Amino acid sequence: MTALFDTVLVANRGEIACRVIRSLRRLGIRSVAVYSDADRSAKHVTDADTAVRIGPAPARESYLNIEAVIAAAIETGANAIHPGYGFLSENADFARACEEAGIVFIGPGIDALEVMGDKIRSKNHVVASGVPVIPGDSRPGLSDADLSESAEVVGYPLLIKPSAGGGGKGMEIVTAPSELRGALATARRIAAAAFGDDTLFLERLIPEPRHIEVQLLADTHGSTIHLGERECSLQRRHQKVIEEAPSPLLDADTRRRIGEAACRVAESVGYVGAGTVEFLVSAEAPDEFYFMEMNTRLQVEHPVTEEVTGVDLVAEQIRIAAGHRLSLRQDDATLTGHAIEARVYAENPERGFLPATGRVIELGEPVGEGVRVDSGIAVGSEIGSFYDPMLAKVIARGSNRAEALARLDRALAETAILGVRTNIEYLRLLLAEPEVQRGDLDTSLIDRRLPSLSFARPDAELLVAAALMVHAERSAPSAGAVWGALDGWRMTGARPIEYTFAVEEGETVTVSVLAAGDAASVRINGGEPHTATLRQLGDGRSALSLDSGVRMLSLARTATGVWVGRDGFSWELPLLSRGQRLALRLAAIARPDAARAPEVRSPMPGTVISVPVAHGSAVDAGATVVVVEAMKMEHKLTAAVAGTVSIAVQPGDLVKLDQVVATLTPLVPDAVPSDAEPNHPIVEGDTA
Repeated sequence: MTALFDTVLVANRGEIACRVIRSLRRLGIRSVAVYSDADRSAKHVTDADTAVRIGPAPARESYLNIEAVIAAAIETGANAIHPGYGFLSENADFARACEEAGIVFIGPGIDALEVMGDKIRSKNHVVASGVPVIPGDSRPGLSDADLSESAEVVGYPLLIKPSAGGGGKGMEIVTAPSELRGALATARRIAAAAFGDDTLFLERLIPEPRHIEVQLLADTHGSTIHLGERECSLQRRHQKVIEEAPSPLLDADTRRRIGEAACRVAESVGYVGAGTVEFLVSAEAPDEFYFMEMNTRLQVEHPVTEEVTGVDLVAEQIRIAAGHRLSLRQDDATLTGHAIEARVYAENPERGFLPATGRVIELGEPVGEGVRVDSGIAVGSEIGSFYDPMLAKVIARGSNRAEALARLDRALAETAILGVRTNIEYLRLLLAEPEVQRGDLDTSLIDRRLPSLSFARPDAELLVAAALMVHAERSAPSAGAVWGALDGWRMTGARPIEYTFAVEEGETVTVSVLAAGDAASVRINGGEPHTATLRQLGDGRSALSLDSGVRMLSLARTATGVWVGRDGFSWELPLLSRGQRLALRLAAIARPDAARAPEVRSPMPGTVISVPVAHGSAVDAGATVVVVEAMKMEHKLTAAVAGTVSIAVQPGDLVKLDQVVATLTPLVPDAVPSDAEPNHPIVEGDTA
């Protein structure tokens, strides 16, 4: 039997790099990580047997730098390179560079990458295999004028898609001709930035579609099999959020037919390795399916297939690349039970799900029967703005769909990530939706349900716990410091200690604490007293006794306040000093009622990639004034009011969180009542 590799370099980062390294370790293969300057202390670096720096933080200077990756492989004696997903995983030039360097690329051949990596070419190719495709215009090299002309034939609503890449980046929905021009410009800009290719094509938008994909394995000995399908219909902004296997929609006959169609697609290009063929299925006609694209790599959601088949897909990739035959036949590929995966992102639901940054200061990952976590973070991990904001994936398996859903919800509730905002609470809300529970899914479900979702705020439990944590820290006496205890003692009677936290912008809450032995009497904003006790259990876990109830919470102290978490919800509570409280009160008093120049601020750290309006020009309310790219996503910053815009940045500038990027001066000032006396400044010599 052909031996496996001695050393494999993992040309990726984060969760997927850690996942690949785990399988390499099980196979007894030495692993090599690569890292950018921003990832010097990242988890995938410490997990690997050795690691090599490949450049500065921007991906194009490190993880997308083919020469640097190949040089690292040669330096460390790697026999093969596993590309993970994203970055160079579907790059034919990278596969060619590996071949020229005598290094095995753990993925398909160059021809398959070139055909299936081009969405236009792949659609035209699979038609010859008898696989149905979505109506549209996928001719190569379409100009904006060509696309505009085709749009009238294809009909609205339609979808603009980049020919290169995937993951929903650059996809734009257009519902009317008036939207087409702006959507084309946005799609081309995002496609060029993400994939280095701004070629676009059109597809008819299928109403209430379901996104179903088929996992494939193919070896170099002519065997191609499928491992069933995954349902990936729960998406936001064309990005998958929750995936499951098998699909609750398909019956046995459709499952067989869609699997066979996927195999025909793979065989048509001589595919080798692990790959996925994606289909759209109309909920109205679940026995009909349309080819969308083929992902010539491992998918983010591959764990759900592993959980229901028992197949280690990464290990199979490695064996296939080493020349081994598939370890199973089509008849051996059976699906047992049900598995569901939720993607945990660093993003802030309160700010429109914009990417969040920070440092992980406490981490609690769930355990238990049927629960799996694929994570790329550890305590101390820095979450910056250079890369995709996905932190981890929580996967649950059950004997049936209901059990898998229940286990996933419980696992998410037990997940605590403090130091950066996450979408965990949002994931739990989605799982509780009646349509999700029933399996009535489509790709627009989240967009329809999101406006009705209500997100939590820090409540009495979390505020009291934060105050008690700070109080315990500050009242712990130093050796011999008898007068250091904050027990509220005064000669005139006990007096509580007050802690004021910023809950939201402009909103504060004060918690008063009066210690009495192990327990304390607490009041929130001067309200009724409550009896509370906080026991810190270690690893960020604490037990709060408030009146007659006991709750398990996650708490972490920072230099500026306290991070609090419960049941997947987390929040930062800055502790305000006396000076900060006074400044807030003075600002509220001094705030003018008259119209003022609204400021446009960046909601996240990132890079300015476009300024579509000129400095000093007049803009309407809602107009895009600056476009910022962060974590591989483009964010349009808009004018809150109509006015004359003053631009403070230019393309290429790096911006910080809440940095002012533009200021608007309203075009029409507030009207002055006709019977009012004119205002005039009082100058020296005036008398009242």
